[in-house]
Amino acid sequence: MRSDRALVAEHLDALLGRADAAGIPRDVVGRLLLEKAIALWREARSAEDVAAELRFAIEHLGGDEDFPFMRP
Repeated sequence: MRSDRALVAEHLDALLGRADAAGIPRDVVGRLLLEKAIALWREARSAEDVAAELRFAIEHLGGDEDFPFMRP
């Protein structure tokens, strides 16, 4: 069985290929994907919960540090 992450990655790769071919900048694709992700989250989550999710992502943009719940 394919993982959720693999399924999304497969479709994202296809989307980026189509966007590149159409001359759509990747930052525009990213912005539109974020807009769609927020709308999807809002279907089942509160604005405060979505904001917390986004804050968590922002706080870990560097990717160099472990998440607080991870052990070495």
